[in-house]
Amino acid sequence: MDYYDLIIVGAGPAGSTLAWALQNTGKRILLIDKARFPRDKSCAGWITPAVLDALQIDPDDYARNHVLEPIRGFRIGMIGNNAVENDHGENVSYGIRRNEFDRYLLDRAGTDQALGTEITDIGHGNGNWIINDRWETPLLIGAGGHFCPVARYLGAGPGSHETTVAAKEMEFEMTPEQAGDCQARGDRPELWFCRDLKGYAWIFRKQNYLSVGLGREDPTRLSRHLEKFVANMQSQGRIPANLPGRFKDHAYLLYDHAERPLVDDGIMLIGDAAGLAFNQSGEGIRPAVESALIAANVIRSEPDLSARSLQPYGEAIAQRFGTRSMSADPALQVPDWVKMPLAASLMKSHWFTRRIVAERWFLHRQVPPLELPAPSRVGRETAYWRPA
Repeated sequence: MDYYDLIIVGAGPAGSTLAWALQNTGKRILLIDKARFPRDKSCAGWITPAVLDALQIDPDDYARNHVLEPIRGFRIGMIGNNAVENDHGENVSYGIRRNEFDRYLLDRAGTDQALGTEITDIGHGNGNWIINDRWETPLLIGAGGHFCPVARYLGAGPGSHETTVAAKEMEFEMTPEQAGDCQARGDRPELWFCRDLKGYAWIFRKQNYLSVGLGREDPTRLSRHLEKFVANMQSQGRIPANLPGRFKDHAYLLYDHAERPLVDDGIMLIGDAAGLAFNQSGEGIRPAVESALIAANVIRSEPDLSARSLQPYGEAIAQRFGTRSMSADPALQVPDWVKMPLAASLMKSHWFTRRIVAERWFLHRQVPPLELPAPSRVGRETAYWRPA
């Protein structure tokens, strides 16, 4: 049996960030993932500057060898209506390819890895977790996304009562002819809201790569909404007429709708495994990164790994992202005054689409940079550090 101080299940942004943040602590860490990297990942594929700052990534350095499409504005509208275009006058976000971005984070994690490895068994013995009858650890981290096996072990995921966002998405490299005909711009992604406000569609161009998809909290009507959206965008020349392949399924939890516990004895959930996606946009990368940094801060304090000792992680998540309100209406978590029939008019407003939809719901400019109490023993004076 091979012993590790902690085992992280899931090598996406949450898991890789946690391993990276704990590199200099002397802890022996294992990252396990069922996929081999680089791997395809269904996702619109964009990050805000706050993510790069938290990860200490220089955008110019990253862009030398990876796709990093600067985003200066958005085209926003309601499906079937005209879009409103806004230019923010600066780079407010970046388009990425998840197969590149996730591989980059994994490569710098600096820890042992078991890729292409399914979790077949989670057991317990001698006060430690036993994984696949092969590895042993006192601390197990669930970072494997919505269907994380560690989250399932805690009773979350398929079969639970959580309200899940279902999405269909494809990303592909356009041919020169498609790229020339495609009217979607890389610096101005498109966000198209369903009329019932239970989801939205997107078009994200990253150089010659194009991401098209739609996500809803009403999966029974997902395919119908997607078909209408694709046909509408093709008729306008926003996307190519001949899309290659099939749309891939994707699922995640909005923060207010997740019911899964964040900690238990010797267990922590981070990222999408914890159900942390922002309510209005569904963005999961920033919450994944920040939850990993918060978890690393708690782990550095060397708690006794009981649920009670790990609870400061859950408290910090609530302080950062708010107290969950699971009784909320699943229609995009927007205020009542935005709901139909006023929504159609608001989506035609430059002020509303810029200040509310783009800057507040999607860029989260009102959310300050992450600051964490410096790791310390109980009783020491509290200091603060910024992971940037």
